[in-house]
Amino acid sequence: MIAGKFFMGVLSDYRCRKLCIDDLENVMHWRMLPHVTQFMKTDPILTLEGQHEWFDNLSSNGEVFQWVIHVGENPCGVISLDDFDLLNKRCTWGYYVAEKSLRSFGLSIALEMSIYDYVFNKLKLNKIIGESFCINTAAIKMHELCGCTTEGILRQHIMKNGQLYDICIQTMLAEEWSRINVNIEYQHIDFS
Repeated sequence: MIAGKFFMGVLSDYRCRKLCIDDLENVMHWRMLPHVTQFMKTDPILTLEGQHEWFDNLSSNGEVFQWVIHVGENPCGVISLDDFDLLNKRCTWGYYVAEKSLRSFGLSIALEMSIYDYVFNKLKLNKIIGESFCINTAAIKMHELCGCTTEGILRQHIMKNGQLYDICIQTMLAEEWSRINVNIEYQHIDFS
């Protein structure tokens, strides 16, 4: 968990914007990259036609939010919120940065802290849940660094390419975020 002030130094031009139809070819390409799919639940073989169907379904479903991550003018990945349970005031989230040259510790911190701020202060939810393959130790450590609690492991939960994988469940609560948020400085990203 974060102790004391946490600041990323030089500010970079990070931003997120809502996913639009013009992004579908990029997203299709990114989602089939082996370094992206290795820690995702599926290894899809996508088509542009299928992407359009997915986008149409996404657009009609008010319970999934998707944004394209940018570093400067360069789109590089996707961050999303889904599985909203408004009765219990919770949702799940995830992201990937597909363009390896644009990955950075600063971007990861900015994305993670900003999505917590959005979920708790704008959407007024109580809990955000992230799921990571247990073999993705870098993601698990990043979530812990940002203040998440590991609630448990779903053992042999995902079958992928003939192998069963464990999934780590990590969460943040609104009350935890309100304590953490006063002790850190980070580059805020607006989710508009």
